[in-house]
Amino acid sequence: MRSASVPELVCLNRVTCAYGAQPVLINVDLAFTPDQFSGIVGPSGSGKTTLLRVLLGTVRPVAGTVTRQRGLRVGYVPQVEAVNWSFPVTVAECVLMARTHGRVLPWRSRVEHAEVCKILARLGIEHLARRHIRDLSGGQQQRVFIARALLGQPQLLLMDEPTAGVDVATRHEILHLLDDLHHGGLAIVLTTHDLNGMAAHLPHLVCLNTEVLGQGSPRQVLTADVLERTYGARMEILEHAGMPIVVDRYDPADNVVSLRMPSA
Repeated sequence: MRSASVPELVCLNRVTCAYGAQPVLINVDLAFTPDQFSGIVGPSGSGKTTLLRVLLGTVRPVAGTVTRQRGLRVGYVPQVEAVNWSFPVTVAECVLMARTHGRVLPWRSRVEHAEVCKILARLGIEHLARRHIRDLSGGQQQRVFIARALLGQPQLLLMDEPTAGVDVATRHEILHLLDDLHHGGLAIVLTTHDLNGMAAHLPHLVCLNTEVLGQGSPRQVLTADVLERTYGARMEILEHAGMPIVVDRYDPADNVVSLRMPSA
C-alpha cells in the first residue's frame, strides 16, 4: 500500500486496540494514501468498525502509533441501520446539520444553502432536498449521509457497511457512485461483508480478524488460504468474467455452486 511517490494520509504502525482486557486489533500496520479505494473484510467482531474509528480519530490505540497528514479532513458515513430515520428533518436539513464548525447563526446562510444544493446535485438527489428522510429508499439514504460527509470537503471518506441491507441494484448504484467520487480525487476506505457483490469489485482489500491477514488486490486476497484464516472456514474460489467468486461449495460433477455469504 505504501508508495514512495504518494504521501500517506494516515499510517498505522503496530496499532493495538482493546475494550477492557479484550484486544480488538493487534499489531496492525496499514497506510492509506490519497489514491486509496480500499475495502476491509472480516467476520463479526473482527475489528472492522474499530479500525475505521482509529482512522477517524475517535478511538485511541493502547499501543502503537497513528500518524496523520497535518490538517487531514476525514468524512465518516455510519451504517444506515444506526440512524433514526423518523427524526423530523428534510434531506437538505439533515445534510446541513453536519456543518457545525464555525457556525454562528442557527439558520443556514445563502452560501451554505448553495453548498448543500451543489453537493446534492453532485450525488443526483437535488430533487429530494425537501423530502423527509423517512421517505427515502436505501440507496437514497446512503447518498444523504455521503452528502453530509462531503459537506466538510474531506480528503478521506470512511464508510461502515455502505451496502448492508440493500438490494443488488442499489448495491451497484452505490458502488458506481463511490467509484465516481474516487476518480474525482477522494480517498475511500469502507467495511463490507459482501465478498462477491462489493469486495471483488474494489481495487484493494484488507482481510482483518483482529490482525491483518492479507492485503492487496481481490485476486491476491480472495484466496482459499487467506479467507480460511480470516473467517475460520474453508471456502472455494472460482473465476467468472475475470473476477474471483467466493463459494461455500463447488461440485464439478453436479455443477452445483453454493455462494458464500459470510456474516458481517
